[in-house]
Amino acid sequence: MLTVTRLDQADARLLVAGAAARARAIGVPMCIAVTDESGNLLAFERMDGGKVTSITVAQDKAFTAAAARKATHEYNQACVPGNLVFGIHTALSGRLSVVGGGLPVLVEGEVVGAIGLSSGTPQQDIDCAQAGIDHFLQHRQAVQL
Repeated sequence: MLTVTRLDQADARLLVAGAAARARAIGVPMCIAVTDESGNLLAFERMDGGKVTSITVAQDKAFTAAAARKATHEYNQACVPGNLVFGIHTALSGRLSVVGGGLPVLVEGEVVGAIGLSSGTPQQDIDCAQAGIDHFLQHRQAVQL
C-alpha cells in the first residue's frame, strides 16, 4: 500500500498566485495550470490577455512535468533526431510536451504536483513557473516556522 503526498487546493492557489505575480511583473499575461502528482488538473487560470492556444499547452506542460517527474525543457534538450527519446512528444496523442515551461513541484524530494505556463517565450514560461514554485515554498517555510 502506498501513501501519496499531493498538492491541495490551497497549495495550487499559491502556485498560481506566485506565477501570476511574476507574469504581471514581466508584462506577459499567461495561462497557468497546476496538477497533482499524477498530472490531473487541480487549478487553472487564464490571465486577461493569455493566449487561447496556451490553455491546452499550459495544461500539457504541467501534465508532462508531473507524470514524467521532470521539467519539460529537459525533454526538449533530449528530443532531437538521433537520440533514443526522439519522438516522445508524439506519445499519449501528443500530450507530452517538450516545450519549456512545465516544472515538477517537489517537497522533501518528492514530486507532489507540477506547474505549467504558456503564452510567453519558453524562458519566460520557465521563469514564471519557477516563481510560482518559489512563492509556494516560501509560504510553506513561513508556516512551518
